[in-house]
Amino acid sequence: MNVGKQLGVYDAIVIGAGHNGLVTAAYLARAGLKTAVFEARSVVGGCAVTEEKWPGFKISRASYVNSLFSPQIIRDLQLEKHGFEMLPRSPSSFTPFPDGRYLLLGPNKRLCENEISKFSKRDAEAYPKYEGLLTGIAEILEPLMEMVPLNPAKIGFSDLATYGKFGLRNRSKIKKEWPHIFRLLVGSATDLLNEYFESEQLKVTLATDAIIGANASPSIPGTAYVLFHHVMGQCNGVRGVWGYMRGGMGGLSNSLALACKALGVEIYTGSPVQQILIQNGKAKGIVIQGGREYSAKVIASNADPNVTFNRLIEERELSEEFLANVRRINYDSASVKINLVLKELPKFGSSTGSVPGPEHQGTIHICPDMNYVEAAYADSVVGRPSRAPILECTIPSVVDQTLAPEGYHIMNIFSQYGPYQLRNGKTWDDERKAYGERCIEILNEYAPNVKNSIVHQEVLTPVDLEREFHLTGGNIFHGRMSLDQMFNMRPVPGFADYRTPIEGLYLCGSGTHPGGGVMGTPGLNASRAVLKDLRTF
Repeated sequence: MNVGKQLGVYDAIVIGAGHNGLVTAAYLARAGLKTAVFEARSVVGGCAVTEEKWPGFKISRASYVNSLFSPQIIRDLQLEKHGFEMLPRSPSSFTPFPDGRYLLLGPNKRLCENEISKFSKRDAEAYPKYEGLLTGIAEILEPLMEMVPLNPAKIGFSDLATYGKFGLRNRSKIKKEWPHIFRLLVGSATDLLNEYFESEQLKVTLATDAIIGANASPSIPGTAYVLFHHVMGQCNGVRGVWGYMRGGMGGLSNSLALACKALGVEIYTGSPVQQILIQNGKAKGIVIQGGREYSAKVIASNADPNVTFNRLIEERELSEEFLANVRRINYDSASVKINLVLKELPKFGSSTGSVPGPEHQGTIHICPDMNYVEAAYADSVVGRPSRAPILECTIPSVVDQTLAPEGYHIMNIFSQYGPYQLRNGKTWDDERKAYGERCIEILNEYAPNVKNSIVHQEVLTPVDLEREFHLTGGNIFHGRMSLDQMFNMRPVPGFADYRTPIEGLYLCGSGTHPGGGVMGTPGLNASRAVLKDLRTF
């Protein structure tokens, strides 16, 4: 994977070897295009990556669980032949509470009923109805994820035909569910959860899906969709279930890279793209660090819109109106990722910590009630790291023993809220250590052996995520997932079809429809746009 000495000529170049970039490259190569991918980091995968931060320990350094990745891509690219393997988790979540009680949830319906009944029999009866609502709406809306959003300014016959078929096929369902669909799109997660449930324990466990990766509290309008976005996926055909990737999240990206290689894609790591070359309004190639140039008929950028248009393209190549819309994209983020190596499992309640139990299988939620979430968010609003952060912890080594030597475990902690921009003269270089220690202290209140079992620790603040993974503002979704930045508004009005004002230049990352998460769908959709245009040319 070393850059050649001579200028290379390709049909297609993809900027960034994140999972969406690799998906785009694979489909273009599958269609017969000579394709190359250029990645700034030394490994492929972007945020879906496994790295040995410490020798012998395989860490999913950024993203850490999988559910949303498109089953169609898995089939089309035969990823299972290239090592793609999801490991289901049952139970899938564990929420301990200060009074010693806990809530387990998972794909086992009887388990969910019994567990929820400990807090509210009414909620146990309502839970299947809540799941049924989300499943029903997911079945309606999921096809939209692979459809190009309508551009009201230029609706063509093919658009009318595509959406007309969708509307006719789902007419009765849309009519019946429209009030619920609309509330999901614009409402708050708190309102949705209050409509169905009364127990704080269940509501706060479910509410975490509405705020992960977003600098928003569940009471803010638009968070109901973020919650819904996170329950659309599946693990090995079971809807709404999240799983671990065998070998960490890099197992997904590595399978894509192997599929690309089998299709003839050339992947260049350690090759940061410095500029997209444009001639007479058309993309012609790229310049990588060191000055080498590579040409191609089309360029697809897996970088976020800010990086693509404000760093890789000279300002004179784009209209002021377009650049103004790009600058309006909100990258507000408050997520801090903490990676740990432990010499023993956390001991929750009566847990011994020596033998894995159900509490170690899935996501461990540390957030006792909804007021706790609101207070944590309030700190972010005033520009300080939360004094009592929300924690989502996973221990993938319990399910996948390939990640750590015997007797040791990997713990990933995804925490909220640590805002990108701190106030009162503070910087994350000042606050990083203290915030990490605060998260460990909070976890230690529920599992008192954790603090003394830590062997290695890494804290990735929003600033670190921006520096190392090239995420503007540290935003894991390439832009806020709110209605004003979704569907035909993503990334900017008039350009939700993966095309850009530059002929031959496309976007294929999470900054495009249908948004963030390890989905692969933006890459799939972008490849379709490229191939359609090439046939037209």
